[in-house]
Amino acid sequence: MAGVQTTPAIRAERSTRNAHTSDMTRSDLVEALAERFGQLTQRDAEFAVKSILDAMGDALVKGHRIEIRGFGSFSVNHRSPRMGRNPRSGEKVAIPEKRVPHFKPGKALREQVDARTPAMLSAVDAGVDAS
Repeated sequence: MAGVQTTPAIRAERSTRNAHTSDMTRSDLVEALAERFGQLTQRDAEFAVKSILDAMGDALVKGHRIEIRGFGSFSVNHRSPRMGRNPRSGEKVAIPEKRVPHFKPGKALREQVDARTPAMLSAVDAGVDAS
């Protein structure tokens, strides 16, 4: 996406789309960062987001735990090998061991989300966008 220019129409379409789906994509994160810090160009914001996500991914691949105070922690959980069942045929299937990323929200984030939930529910009931 480096060097790609977005027009006002594309940005408006994205914000409309995301207002309805309540999803935040990587592109939305880059845009929010660039808007919040005016001295950052879109390209600089994109580089910053990519660098942070790459560093976090590399740390998790190495088995490290990442803790961001007030936000949460990322870790790697180990899933032991087990026997599963094919739902269509019913035959037993060996499921190998896995390492999977895990996120645990911090207390401040949990409280922030929980405090926002009643306002969002009442806005949804009234048909208003609460974001």
